[in-house]
Amino acid sequence: MGLRSIRFLGAADTVTGSRHLVECDGARVLVDCGLFQGYKVLRARNRQPFPVDPATIDAVVLTHAHLDHSGYLPALVRDGFAGRILASPGTIELAEIMLADSAYLMEEEARHAASRHWSRHADPRPLYTSEDVRRTMPRFEPLDFHESRRVAPGVDVRLVHAGHILGAAQVRLEVDGATVHFTGDLGRPDDPLMRPPEPLESTDVLVAESTYGDRVHSAGDPERALGDVIRRVTRRGGVVLIPAFAVGRTESVLLHLSRLADRGELPDVPIYLNSPMAVDAVEIYERHPEEHRLGPDELRRMYGLARRVTSVDDSKLLNLRGGPLVILSASGMLTGGRILHHLDAYGSDPHNAIVLTGFQAGGTRGAALQAGERSLRLFGKDLPIRAEVVSIESMSAHADAEQILGWMRATPEPPGMTWVVHGEAHAADTLRARIRRELGRAARVPDHHQAAEIVPRSARAAPIDAVAAIDASI
Repeated sequence: MGLRSIRFLGAADTVTGSRHLVECDGARVLVDCGLFQGYKVLRARNRQPFPVDPATIDAVVLTHAHLDHSGYLPALVRDGFAGRILASPGTIELAEIMLADSAYLMEEEARHAASRHWSRHADPRPLYTSEDVRRTMPRFEPLDFHESRRVAPGVDVRLVHAGHILGAAQVRLEVDGATVHFTGDLGRPDDPLMRPPEPLESTDVLVAESTYGDRVHSAGDPERALGDVIRRVTRRGGVVLIPAFAVGRTESVLLHLSRLADRGELPDVPIYLNSPMAVDAVEIYERHPEEHRLGPDELRRMYGLARRVTSVDDSKLLNLRGGPLVILSASGMLTGGRILHHLDAYGSDPHNAIVLTGFQAGGTRGAALQAGERSLRLFGKDLPIRAEVVSIESMSAHADAEQILGWMRATPEPPGMTWVVHGEAHAADTLRARIRRELGRAARVPDHHQAAEIVPRSARAAPIDAVAAIDASI
């Protein structure tokens, strides 16, 4: 057997930029190809040359469509990648929408920066263009869940349901006799929208997310918290801004709002869904009923609740309307999109509220608000935030630390090694320590660009307990 290795090219010291390169006898398979988000030092990595020549990568396998897992693909294709991009059918449908929207926003931001002179660059350019996205989509190849397919010499892939969002998959690679299992973003067993992740099968190496590796979701009822803030703010004539990821979180918020309305607990104020991408995702959910918990009647009620905004002009009119009203718009961490224009219009008024509905990566505007900052840099100026800020973290679509450990504990055999990725430093290391202490398993947090050999459990030079003991001292 040849040398098998994995290189952690992203999500190794941060929660974004998921990119894991598996190599075996010259074959190269990239699991996820995401954008780095948050702090500028991380976003700068998106502009650096890819660590290996994209033309030498045989295939990319996507766990799901969120941009921190898929958003770098157009740049990879532009720079020479010519292989297949394998993903579940739902992920491909969502990725087409999300990548097109990502390119549009990048192009729009570059145009605004150039015309209004708030960029430090003389000629600001997008990371990639809409044309790059059009060249990327034909490379996608659908892979049904549980179907095994060879993607490179000596490398087979199989997708397993992950929950989290529509189309989300855990990825299992068989690499020349050894198995590597990637959680992707693991969903919650109690998620009101998505079905729970499938159990972990036996694997030699586990690559596990740790977004909430240092915390447990609040036991509070997110539906009640959402209803409370909407009633409170609209009674005083205010505007409720709900930044939400256009795929996944938007559906969860709409579901809670529709259930509140069904019980007569929602005030009679207009609710606007200002996200063309979220509008397009409606039909995709309808085409994949096996992946979520909602019947057709509840889906129709959920999406019928909000007034959909598609045009730029109608979006601008919302900023002149004033309250009381509710605006649900992307992006969820206030990194871009139409929500920023609504924030500019309503964020400085104490009658209004900004409701954060999930994880906020370090370095984003959402994280700054969550930490208590009350001034945000926006469109080249400092915007004072006087609106009420409410954080409802229990609405997250990620499994928390207890749920991740419970999912790991149920596997028939422990992995020979668990690599903990896709988390901020404290979250990743906290989960690593708990895996070692509570499960008695070897676990490590990789460095950015670290390479590690893929070793079958049966071939490990040291017993699991011995390896874990060494790890515990680090």
